[in-house]
Amino acid sequence: MRNRDSFSIELKLYLIAIFLMWVCVDKSCCVPLNYLKSSALVDKSTDGFFPRISPERAPQPLIPLLAPSPLTPFTNYTVPKLSGLCPLNFTGAESVMSVTSTDCLALLAPYLANVVCCPQLEATLVILIGQSSKDTGALALNMTLAKHCLSDFEQLLVSQGANQNLQQICRIQSSNLTEGSCPVKDVLEFETTVNSSSLMTACGKIDVVNECCTQVCGNAISEAAEKIASKADDLKSNPNRIQDCRHIVLRWLTSRLEASSAKEVLRGLSNCNVNKVCPLAFPDTRNVTKECGNGIRNQTACCNAMQSYVTHLQNQSFTTNLQALNCAASLGMKLQSENVTKNIYNLCHVGLKQFSLQAGTQESGCLLQSLPSDVIFDQFSGITFLCDLNDNIAAPWPSANQLPTSSCNKTAVKVPELPAAASSQNGLYFQAFKYYSLFALPAILMILH
Repeated sequence: MRNRDSFSIELKLYLIAIFLMWVCVDKSCCVPLNYLKSSALVDKSTDGFFPRISPERAPQPLIPLLAPSPLTPFTNYTVPKLSGLCPLNFTGAESVMSVTSTDCLALLAPYLANVVCCPQLEATLVILIGQSSKDTGALALNMTLAKHCLSDFEQLLVSQGANQNLQQICRIQSSNLTEGSCPVKDVLEFETTVNSSSLMTACGKIDVVNECCTQVCGNAISEAAEKIASKADDLKSNPNRIQDCRHIVLRWLTSRLEASSAKEVLRGLSNCNVNKVCPLAFPDTRNVTKECGNGIRNQTACCNAMQSYVTHLQNQSFTTNLQALNCAASLGMKLQSENVTKNIYNLCHVGLKQFSLQAGTQESGCLLQSLPSDVIFDQFSGITFLCDLNDNIAAPWPSANQLPTSSCNKTAVKVPELPAAASSQNGLYFQAFKYYSLFALPAILMILH
């Protein structure tokens, strides 16, 4: 009986998706992507599916009828007005640009920023400069060109449905496209200073599962960055110089790889930093400590306060399973410092999923996989991304002086690299989730209001 009911729900959702396809055909709401081949175009607004978002207010819930068209990879609601002064080859990196615009979709970008959108955005900028260096011989732009290129870059992404506030969301500035304080930006000078063959051996392809622990590529990049940084004329040490030179090394590396391969390497490297931290901001814990501190007098009141607090955290961002472990540890240590001595995670049944944004009608949050992932957009299932929905892991209460969770040390809590739902192609929920994904976004975003 349960299987029959589930099939009925899945069939209804599929029929609604078919109806939306007909609506899009009837409205003829899509425009071609050939503007990428032109450097200066006139602004032209079209009837788009993505609502415009003002940076002064929170995103509004996405209405199902405003879902992206299932008939084309992107629904373009504006044609970008480009400067015509940027030397970067956007057409050559079109596939990576497409992934970026999907990863940073207008309504989802603030909630996928730290895990998906911003790492992909930063990787794309590195690839664009690296690929263009094959023609220009330079691994950096001057400030004037950097301003034009960053503006054009954002215009192109927004025209494909990306959030129009990406510079603020990801804290990207024009200076990020220059050499900064690094003394080397010329390709020939770089290759005469660095052992390029050794660098390619270490970083031409990385093991995304083990790189964060072995640091094979990471160490090679650091070594190359230190070498070119040592060529600086001034004797004063600049705290940003090594980091600026790392950017130069990464750009050179991407110039020797195909764009798709470069993207995998860069996302794998950035993922090491992504999983090290907790991206959530912890508000005042006064109500929790009042009910749960100095010995728990009323368990119900304590757990109500704790659940209310965790619900607020769920409004902030999607997190990976490893990030959720770090968030649980950070919050636990914060509460312990405020005289909450008992394991209230266990007492109040707080799980790792509760440290991530809710997905649809799930009672707890959607944990993203700890490995790099992207938002998927296709003509049948709309917008999807993989959630760790089947692994119910209790949030561990931290022991004294506990260090943040590392992807190299999972002895305390076993966390899968990939979501269990992704490994079960015949799972009823996973199959239904594909059709449901088009309508899950309104449910996700309605929770935020």
